[in-house]
Order: sequence, then structure tokens, then C-alpha cells
Amino acid sequence: MASPAWPASPATTTPLRIGCAAGFSGDRTDAAGPVVAALAAASGPAVLIFETLAERTLALAQLARRSDPEAGYEPLLVDLLKPVLADCLAAGIRIVSNFGAANPAGAARRIAALARELGLPVPRIAVIEGDDLGGAAQQPLLDEALGGSRGEALPHAAIVSANAYLGAEAIADALQAGAQIVVGGRIADPSLTVGPALAHFGWARDDWDRLARATMAGHLLECGAQVSGGYYADPGHKDVPGLARLGYPIAEIDADGHCTITKPPGSGGVIDAHTVKEQLLYEVHDPAAYLTPDVVADLSAAELVTLGPDRVRLTGVRGHARPATLKVNVCHETGWLAEGEISYAGPRAEGRARLAAQVLRERLQGLGPLRCDLIGVASVFGDDAGTWLAQQPEGSARDVRLRVALNHAERASAERLLREVTALYCCGPAGGGGVRTALRPRLGIRSGLVPRERVPASFRLIEG
Repeated sequence: MASPAWPASPATTTPLRIGCAAGFSGDRTDAAGPVVAALAAASGPAVLIFETLAERTLALAQLARRSDPEAGYEPLLVDLLKPVLADCLAAGIRIVSNFGAANPAGAARRIAALARELGLPVPRIAVIEGDDLGGAAQQPLLDEALGGSRGEALPHAAIVSANAYLGAEAIADALQAGAQIVVGGRIADPSLTVGPALAHFGWARDDWDRLARATMAGHLLECGAQVSGGYYADPGHKDVPGLARLGYPIAEIDADGHCTITKPPGSGGVIDAHTVKEQLLYEVHDPAAYLTPDVVADLSAAELVTLGPDRVRLTGVRGHARPATLKVNVCHETGWLAEGEISYAGPRAEGRARLAAQVLRERLQGLGPLRCDLIGVASVFGDDAGTWLAQQPEGSARDVRLRVALNHAERASAERLLREVTALYCCGPAGGGGVRTALRPRLGIRSGLVPRERVPASFRLIEG
């Protein structure tokens, strides 16, 4: 049976609970169960969100869809939903996600099929549309966004994906129309939270302060267990208990948009002022002007109050009118990435690894910049031109993994690196082993801005 439309009344003050069960594509598939149990136990309106997109994820999804028209959505979709779909439908917990990736309609069809396989009524599923700008008809818009007037346009044949970051309004519209599950593609991460809040509380679409507060609640949720201590943990310095059984976050949002961040009772991890501060400032270039499709959030006067164990309240966020433009990311083909690795161990291992790198430089001279890393010695700050390693004095490491990489427009030229690394087995230096090689298409990314009015977002309901 379809859930009732939102809001139940035009001026509800009933808090809304939103739990996050994924922060990226490939996140843990057992995270949703404890979150759903906590949401159901609290009763009242609740939403479960899955945030599974990154810039590169969309391009990979488009490549998957080229091979199979029914693919292109989150590969772990069934693994994420199967354990909790029945519980969510029974408890009236709405599900909102961007796991549609390059094929939201395909994801919706797969969810409907999953419900049938589980013997459940097929839920009302809304598909958010409008973010995909990869069609030929959109090429002039992309040229404009990427500086085509300056001769910087990309050839259409090289474009793998082009997506605008949509906001919360289409999500809110879908929920208010009775959708139980909302599936989108490139929806901005915090908008997954703003949409349900907007629908539930019935805020005006230009209530900038409330939208900004809900945006920061979404920002705290969007990376999943980061705010629960996952990315915070640093043993002996920032200890986090129960890291193997991290609880994913839940935001309790009030009618003014203020939120309290918590997690399922008894789960591992920690939510305190320190973890929330780290996540609050994560990927924020200007705390006074955090740009999103829904609002410009100002968290420069934000305040955190610890209410108890694993309960932190955020207030003080203000908002300003949303930008007139939307960000668009374009992923495009840039050739082939060839990688090879080989290990050296024992006395003078680092010297032998450096010599191997020099041999490869001489053998592959003229193909382009060759990146050489000594993993565990000099790899984190190496540049693609490979100059940083050469500037570091030789040490006495006895366990070294040499990694070399080359990007080339032609596959055959890139494949030469694979053969040369393999040849080090017998061609020296001494003692090399454990060779692994890989070759894959490489993607580049360019970003620009498009006028908001030229990217209309909408939804359509799929039933049965």
C-alpha cells in the first residue's frame, strides 16, 4: 500500500529522522540494518538515505551502461536494499538515494523486481530526471560551460559522462506525491537530506536559513561512518571504540532545520564534538559560503552542543539565496593508464628498486612522463612526471615495492610498460619478484557552471 503524501499537515513540528547507510559506492552492505532498526524503534516519520556517487563513479556507470543498457546503477544496489527493504516498507521509512547513477530508471526497475522476489508489494518509486547532459543536444550547453568560446571544448565523442548537480526540490515533490522510494543520479550529496526535510516540514523553497541548516545536516550524514569516527580514528591520538562495528549516523531534524547527530544504540564508533567538527568542515572551501544547488550555507557562526553520549546538536547555521548556476562535471577519455609493480627485499633493496626505475625510464624514454613510486619510501607526494623521487636521497629500506605508471593516448604504446616491467624478472636488477600489471582506460574530468533554468529537474512515478 502506498504511503501517505507529505506533509501530513502544512505546519508540522514533528521531528524528522534521517539515517545514512552508505557514504560512497562500495561502502559496507550491512550498515543499513542497525540504522533501520533504530529509525523504526523511534517511530515517527523517518527516511533512509544511501549516498553512493563520486565524480568518477558516474563515468564508470556510464561505461557499464554502454556494455549493458540495463546496467549503470550502483552495482551493490540489491546487496544494500535486500536486507532492509521489507522493514522499511513495513515501518513507513522512505528511501532516498543517488544510487541510480547513470541509469536511475534501470535502478527503479531492479528495485521493483527485488520487491517481487521478496514477496513484497511493489513500492511507489520515483525516478529523478534532468541531471544527465551527455546527449548530443546538450553539447552546446557543455561547450559554453567548459569554455568552448575559448577553444577549450571537448569533442563529443570523447565525453563519457556529463552531469549537473541537482538539488532537493524534485525529491521533495516526489515524496509529497507519495513516493516511498526516490532514485536519482547526480543529486548533490546534502540534497538527499534537504529533500525529505523540505517535503516533511513544508518549508518555503526560499526559506534560506532552514534550507541551510538541513543542508549541513545532510553534509554531516553524506559520508556515512566518517562522522561516527571512521575517518577520525588515529590510534593513540584519536581513539575510536568498536571500529569494526561502526554505527552509521542518524540526524534528528526539527522544524527550524536544526539537527542532532546520533547513531544506533550499542553500535561501535563515537559521535562527539570532535568527529562532528571534522566532518562539518570536510570539503568546505569557505565556511561562510558553502555553495549547494539549494542554498548558500553560512556555518561561520555554527555551534555544537554535546547533549549526551553520541548525541551532538548543531545550531547557528544561516543561509543565503542559492546560486543562479549549477555545477556540471564532464568525464572524458584521456587515453590508457598502464601500471606495473615489482618488489625488492633484503640488503640494498631500495637501491635495486631505484635502479629498476632508472632502467624503465631509459627503456621507455620518449613515451611520456613515467611516474615511479617506492611504496613505503616515496610515493604519497610523487608527481606524474616522476621528478620528486629523483630528488630524495637513497635510504636503506629493505622491503620496497616499485610502482611505475604511464598514461598514453595509444593502447599499444601503453602496453609497452607492462612488458618492460615483466621483463625485470630476468633482466635485472637482482631479486625482483611479485610482478603485477594492469591496463585500463583513463578518464579525465572537467567542471563548469550552467544556468539553473537550462537544467530542469523533474520526477516520474513508477508503480507495479
